[in-house]
Amino acid sequence: MQTSFARGPSGTYSKAFLEFDMAIYHLSVKTISRAAGRSATAAAAYRSGCVIGDFRTGEIFDYRRKRGIDSADLVLPSNAPKWASDRSALWNAAETAETRTNSTVAREFEIALPEELSADERKRLALHFAREIVARHGCAADVAIHSPRKNGDHRNHHAHILCSTRRLTSQGFGEKTRELDERKSLEIVRWRKRFAEIQNAYLRESGSVSAVDHRSLEMQGIHRQPTTHNGPAVTAILRRGGRSFVEQARANARLEEAAFHSALQHQSIEIANQIIILSTDIPSAIAMRNQLPATSLHAVDHSDSFTFDEMNDNPEESEQIYRPCCLLYTSDAADDTPCV
Repeated sequence: MQTSFARGPSGTYSKAFLEFDMAIYHLSVKTISRAAGRSATAAAAYRSGCVIGDFRTGEIFDYRRKRGIDSADLVLPSNAPKWASDRSALWNAAETAETRTNSTVAREFEIALPEELSADERKRLALHFAREIVARHGCAADVAIHSPRKNGDHRNHHAHILCSTRRLTSQGFGEKTRELDERKSLEIVRWRKRFAEIQNAYLRESGSVSAVDHRSLEMQGIHRQPTTHNGPAVTAILRRGGRSFVEQARANARLEEAAFHSALQHQSIEIANQIIILSTDIPSAIAMRNQLPATSLHAVDHSDSFTFDEMNDNPEESEQIYRPCCLLYTSDAADDTPCV
């Protein structure tokens, strides 16, 4: 499951909307899946800037030269075994616990950290949030704090909280944390709200007048276009000086969307006209049928045809299931966006 949320820019809104400064809010939850050619060992090595050998595949992931990593800490349940304190052993065990070729091997909480806080306060905030996740779900968490790129947005302090998809006990990895996979459980919604509460508490403690709101602009009653979040591919293009290309691509996308909505509007008008024509022809059709001789009417055998209910008894044949495509990020992705 791959999911992303809007971010509010730093600055002061007019009094019609808010009466205090807004810090940046961002929380997204992503999964690391073998189906996309990814692994927990590679993800952990990349985010923490270390070297990890994958016992299952024999691959070695060495990111010790990666820059912009402020800190990397493991947060474990109180009854975790001693070997889990070793990052390589932890994520190799997480990989070994999964046997399917399309298994989800890790889950990541990506959070923005407010520039209004000091480096130490940002670290305490990230670890506080990770400890609550571990306490509630019993998983292991690897917290890597990344700093903004030299030529990037100076506000882009953020943390990657890589979590195991299984609960970690004294006996090792056990059952899956299924509650984080199900939309009906509303766990992710709860964590979005909870992170805003924790972040605001740290902002108040530091003496800042800034605050964050996890709700959408619409829910907040703010009438403006949300900002655009650049993915790894767009960030890499911008870094190479391709701003005009990106802007043209976005303009083309807006034109295509406008054309699509225009076509839908024309279709709805045509359908409405057809309904009007059909409704006016019904009396004429009934009159013509009543004038036909009885011999021209014949029975039709429907014994070999499927009814709607019969088709629905076999959902695999009556429905098409669309699966989202999986994207594998390449090594030229931005440092502030995971590429593995």
